[in-house]
Amino acid sequence: MRTIDVNCDLGESFGVWTMGDDAAMLDLVSSANVACGFHGGDPATMIATCRAARDRGVVIGAHVSYRDLAGFGRRYVDASEADVHADVLYQLSALAGVAASVGTEVRYLKPHGALYNRIVTDPVHAVAVADAVAAFPANLPVLGLPGSAIERACLSRDVPFVREAFIDRAYLADGSLVPRSRAGAVLSAGDGVAERAVRVAVDGVVETIDGETIQMDAASLCVHGDSPDAVAMASAVRRALQEAGVRVGAFA
Repeated sequence: MRTIDVNCDLGESFGVWTMGDDAAMLDLVSSANVACGFHGGDPATMIATCRAARDRGVVIGAHVSYRDLAGFGRRYVDASEADVHADVLYQLSALAGVAASVGTEVRYLKPHGALYNRIVTDPVHAVAVADAVAAFPANLPVLGLPGSAIERACLSRDVPFVREAFIDRAYLADGSLVPRSRAGAVLSAGDGVAERAVRVAVDGVVETIDGETIQMDAASLCVHGDSPDAVAMASAVRRALQEAGVRVGAFA
């Protein structure tokens, strides 16, 4: 039986501002990308999310970002390589300490938002992220887009890299994500996301926004927790995978 991971961005609430239904999503995913305070999340939310993931047997990853709380980490920050390295290492270390305090651990890292998209093509910031992970005292894998600059940076530094696919985001023909500013970039439960998940898991392909079919070799599928119908999407994806004979299980 083929196994594939289902990951989700969680722990993104901040103070009195609530983002998503973390409890429901944790019952459906195998890996949780937990916000580390730079784009969302706060210390109390980090603790609560790590504890909830631990109780459900969900693997925890550090969801690191540019320092952009006001913009939810979706704005490019013109930071130096040294600053990106330091910020990533800081966030990873903070979440690792929080996770350890509740009896669990961080097992991988996934960049968020603008940082994630930037290191698809920017070798400077990609190297900064890879070097930060390499400097951390654990051999953690990085979760990211296939064929990206961050994949190459990780491989050159013996940092494990795991490829993922987004089942709720549209793709361009080159395998990159359609910018959120473009119509049709973000998909909902009614857009065939469950069928997309099965095609990626079973056939290793995904349909682009222009109707083409491209190769998509992925060990993990991402469902965004901040989507209005995130729980419905994750439920449909999990059910479709099971019906297709694909087991959901963490990669880390």
